[in-house]
Amino acid sequence: MDFEPDYRQIEKVLYNQRPERLPIYEHHIDKPFIEKVLGREITLQGTKPADYEDYYRQIIGFWKAMTYDAFDYEAAICDIIPGHGAIMGGMLGPIQTRKDFDTYPWDEIPEIFWKTYTPHLEAIRNALPAGMKAFGGCGYGIFESSEDLVGYQYIATLQYTDPDLFRDLFVKIGDLYEILWSEMIKRYDDLFVFYRMGDDLGFKSSTLLEPQTIRDHIFPQYKRVIDLIHASGKKFLLHSCGNIFEIMDEIIALGIDAKHSNEDEIAPFEKWIELYGQRIGVFGGIDVNTICLNNYDVVFKTVYDKGLKFRNSTNGYGLGSGNSIAGYVPVDGFMGMIDAVKAIRKSEIR
Repeated sequence: MDFEPDYRQIEKVLYNQRPERLPIYEHHIDKPFIEKVLGREITLQGTKPADYEDYYRQIIGFWKAMTYDAFDYEAAICDIIPGHGAIMGGMLGPIQTRKDFDTYPWDEIPEIFWKTYTPHLEAIRNALPAGMKAFGGCGYGIFESSEDLVGYQYIATLQYTDPDLFRDLFVKIGDLYEILWSEMIKRYDDLFVFYRMGDDLGFKSSTLLEPQTIRDHIFPQYKRVIDLIHASGKKFLLHSCGNIFEIMDEIIALGIDAKHSNEDEIAPFEKWIELYGQRIGVFGGIDVNTICLNNYDVVFKTVYDKGLKFRNSTNGYGLGSGNSIAGYVPVDGFMGMIDAVKAIRKSEIR
């Protein structure tokens, strides 16, 4: 039978409820990977609304064909800010001094943002099939924006060389996020089943900034966004890579409804379920290495066994890779994961 998406299935995970059937979640599936599976390129052919709609029908059609109930879309804030690039490494961000901060064109960013992303969001509204929605919203996070505006190594030292500028920078980023998120909710709330922020706070052994620095400067800005989203009646997912166990209880206290991103090298997914599965929904569970380094049969069996275990260990669970599906991911491994989820769903039909 043809798959009929039902966004309410993945939404239940955000409410920490058991979906009727196991949903699949990905933080992102890169377009080159989609093209690899389809065996053809997907390109935006022009700038007319019909061109954007055709483009997104192809992208969303892939997610639907893979039996996702919702697909990811983020209007990426960092990608449009003046001086973007430091987050990728190898360069300074545009803000290094108080003068840089004071003269930075903050007020121009919302106009640039909406000029860039309105055609995409309007097209998505018209391209979504029945029963399917997007998850995402405004892309990037508070810390990642500071990395792009200053540079990671420079933001790490700025807290000591100019603590006032460090403080003011995060407040200003929070101001910007509140402006953009408020308008996103106002204009496009009908598109999204839930909202999400991706903000990588950690690496394999610890957080990227000292935990107290995150508590003092980043969490208050998170709270502003989370409160806006909850006031709209929607739920909020935090995607954050790395070892952030030291601050997870405080992240949950901010009001997040679900968490994504896990690596077996940091901790098995069972630990996330054990520590947090009673309080929030959890997504993922299948390490990207599992998909990349094994053949179809091994991936299928691994995902089938783990998927059943995770689904029966906690109510709010959605299966997917621990991070995202990049262009280099083998098609066989990905399809092993997708087919295992289908098999789990079939096994539960009474």
